[in-house]
Order: sequence, then structure tokens, then C-alpha cells
Amino acid sequence: MSPDTSDSDRPVPPPAAPGGPEPGAQPWPVAGAEAPGWSAGLPVPAGTPAAAPGADPRAWPAPDPGASGPAAPDAGSVPLPAAARPVRRPGRAIAVALGATAALAALGVPLGLLWAAVAPDTPVVKTAAGAVYAQPQPEQPIAADGWFSMLGLGFGVLAALALWVLLRRRRGPVELLAGVLGGLAAAPVAWQVGRRVGLSTYDRLLADAPVGQAFTKPADLRAGGVHWFLDVLPVPYGNLLLPAFAAAVTYTLLAGWSRWPSLRPEPTPDPTWPLDGPPGGYPAGPPGGYPAGPPGGYPAGPHFGAPGVSSGPEGSPAPTAAPEPPAPGAAEPPRG
Repeated sequence: MSPDTSDSDRPVPPPAAPGGPEPGAQPWPVAGAEAPGWSAGLPVPAGTPAAAPGADPRAWPAPDPGASGPAAPDAGSVPLPAAARPVRRPGRAIAVALGATAALAALGVPLGLLWAAVAPDTPVVKTAAGAVYAQPQPEQPIAADGWFSMLGLGFGVLAALALWVLLRRRRGPVELLAGVLGGLAAAPVAWQVGRRVGLSTYDRLLADAPVGQAFTKPADLRAGGVHWFLDVLPVPYGNLLLPAFAAAVTYTLLAGWSRWPSLRPEPTPDPTWPLDGPPGGYPAGPPGGYPAGPPGGYPAGPHFGAPGVSSGPEGSPAPTAAPEPPAPGAAEPPRG
């Protein structure tokens, strides 16, 4: 119907059935009144107001202990409101982050042992002034730096993956900071542990070996180390920063490609619950059933292809059908 439709063409509302609601009255009680309900297993009737009890499957009235009707849905099947969800405690998150940082720093010990095992020792010769390289430009110190850099990068990547998988409930900036601090702490630990493997033997030979004797020097770093800020705070530099750098980049990429906005796994809603209805079915209908419609039923609407309410003027002619195509072989009409 359009606004230009005359009053005579507008449909007249059907009269109210005996005992039914008056025209214009709300067919269902408002929230707080007694729920009319409907037969178990039937869908919500069309036209039910959103405020009517039972219109929202998640908003059910409190069950009556003495009633024998269908029970309300189980609390486990209804999502909890935001106020009833558990509150996250920042103190506990910080404690978990500190524990993760300490664990990563402790893992610097096996990292240093692995570096000492794969990095080559440098050949030296004892002289009167001390130990000198046996070759003019040895490659072993460069190889030691390269092995430490590659192992540090791998350590940072694995640390970020471990934090992402094992602490999935604590994902966020605090966990990222724990990975960075853990990498900064693990690198000096690995350096000091690795360089001390075989260092006592080297010091003994350097002190007691005769001049001209050849031996090896343990692996050490030349492209990294630690500066002491105000002789109090150690600040690593060089390739000692690579584990923290790899952990930060890997964790940031994992967060950027996460499918959850909160970075934490979220429960997947059951798509069949609204279709199956609540447990026990819907509440029973009102006593005596629903009021009957007008005699002869409601007029069919224009969407069903039946005569009913129309927006055109009364008595308008029906549209003419399209002319049929000429039969095969028919004579062509004369052209002027």
C-alpha cells in the first residue's frame, strides 16, 4: 500500500473474536506479568513482542518449585552476562609473566652448552707475551659469532611459540614483554656458560705451557657483550639482543594473524540450540488456546499471488498479455 491509497481501498481490520483481545490492544502481557506461553515444541508465534516473556530464549522466568510444567533451560546452556564473567586479576598476570621470564632465563644454560658444542675453538700458540693466533686471520672467532646469532634467533622464535601455546589464557602485551625480557636475560647467561666450557684448561695451559706450544682457545663473542650502566645495570648489546628481537617479532606476527580479537580462544556457540528450542520445550499456551481469527480467515496479501490488498485504484483493468509469436510457416504481414 502507498500513502496515496484512498480510504475506501484500505482494508478494514477484522472484528475482534468473542473473548479475544480488543482491537489495538497488546496481544501479549508485558514483562513482569504472567507468561502466556505456548505449546511445547512449537515455534514462537508470529507477532510476539520482544518484551513478552518467552520471546527471547535466553530470558526465561524463574521456575516455580511447585509447578509441573516444563523446566527452564539449564544454566550451562545460557551464556553468562558480562557482569557474571570471572574478573581477570592483573597481579596474577604479572606473576605469571615474571615466572615465564625466569624460565626463559634459565633456558640460557642449555643454550650456552649447545653453543659451546657447535662453535669451533680457535688455535693459538704460546709466546713470551702470551697466546697469539696460530693463523694470521683465523675464521673460528667469526664462526663462533655466527653460531651464537643463529642459535639466538632460533631460541627467540621457539620462546615466542611456547608462550603463545602454553599461556594462551594470558596472551597480550604482558606476555610479549615477558618474552622480550626473557630473551634479554637468556642471552648473557648462554654467553657466559658457553665461554666457560674449557676455559679452565685454557688458563692452565696459558700459565704452564712452554713457549711455542700450540693449543686451542674456547669460543667467545666479539660482536656482542654487556655494558654496565652506572656500574649497576647490565645492558647487553650486539648479537646478545637477537633472542629478544626474534621473540618480539614472532609474537607480534602471531598476534596479528590470530583469528580471535582478544587473542584468546573463545567458545564456539552451538548453532543448533536456537533451532531445537530450550530443554523441555516451550511453555504451554494460555488456557483455552489462542483467539480464533475472523470468519473466513484473513485476506491473502499481494506477496502470495492471491487477490487481496492492492495499492492500485479500484476497478483498474488487468494488464494485457503479450502477443504470441507467429506460427512457423505463417504468411508475413504486408509491409507498407
